[in-house]
Amino acid sequence: MAEEKELLTETKDGVTTITLNRPDALNALTPAMLEALGNAMEAAGDDDDVRAVVVTGAGRAFSAGVDLKSLGDRPIINGSVGDILDIPARRAIRYMEIAPKPVIAKVNGHCFTGALELALGCDLIYTAAEAKLGDTHAKWGVRPSWGMSQRLPRRVGMTRAKEMSLTARSVTGAEAAEIGLANDCAPAAELDDLVDSVLERILENSAHVLAAYKVLYRDTEDRTLTGGLAFEAGTVFEIPDTAERLSGFRK
Repeated sequence: MAEEKELLTETKDGVTTITLNRPDALNALTPAMLEALGNAMEAAGDDDDVRAVVVTGAGRAFSAGVDLKSLGDRPIINGSVGDILDIPARRAIRYMEIAPKPVIAKVNGHCFTGALELALGCDLIYTAAEAKLGDTHAKWGVRPSWGMSQRLPRRVGMTRAKEMSLTARSVTGAEAAEIGLANDCAPAAELDDLVDSVLERILENSAHVLAAYKVLYRDTEDRTLTGGLAFEAGTVFEIPDTAERLSGFRK
């Protein structure tokens, strides 16, 4: 396991696990951590031996959100935490989205505000049933700037997203699964097994087709149905393992 300051990375059996590693501070996000996360995501995305990526937190939290102490004496103007956090956070999320392989958020505990924005940048979210997730921007007088207003409604619907953001209330991991914020949940002691079972099914599939799906689904969010269908039909992907995968069914 290699350590990059406030981040741990480990690659095993085709899966890179990236762990936010400030457990004593509930993995509160600093500029250095976000920069390291972007670097780790870029490296995993470029590594042909990596088939999937898992992002999680050390200890009892995924992340409590931004560590405002990391801003030092910098003022928060108009509710914005500023480029020192915005730039590396947006870069990390962008690499999650464009990585040609599935990215899973394993939410093992508290996941608030900026941390929830990171999780929403992942393809799939699995939570501990006891975890607490929430958008508390309004509670602290800080505006969203890492994609909350765009990605949360796409996960849970506009009215549910408004309720979460306007009330700043948290939901449990079990409720997150019920409302579509998470794909599924399990008791904390069984979360690793749940994610491992999902990874097992993912790794059985064609990496080339998974990469194609990442492109197609990402494009879908920016198009009408008509435009999306045309893009799907007209886009060519290099998928060299089709014949091998179908060989037993074409004899």
